[in-house]
Amino acid sequence: MLITVIVNPCSQNERIEKLDEKNYKAYFNVAPEKGKANKKLVEMLSDYFKVPKGDIGIRLGKTAKEKVIEINRN
Repeated sequence: MLITVIVNPCSQNERIEKLDEKNYKAYFNVAPEKGKANKKLVEMLSDYFKVPKGDIGIRLGKTAKEKVIEINRN
């Protein structure tokens, strides 16, 4: 499954907001440096979709606010 996530790092609250079936927003309090924000996003998506972190990959946008994420649901 492919989804698009718009990230909002350095936010007060940590949450994932579903916009529609394929689009989400993620808010978390980690600075976007040295891959820390991407790691946090994968952790949050893992909890949200109840899949292992290894089943989530960032396909596009590793350094952008808008990311395309692939989630393998076996």
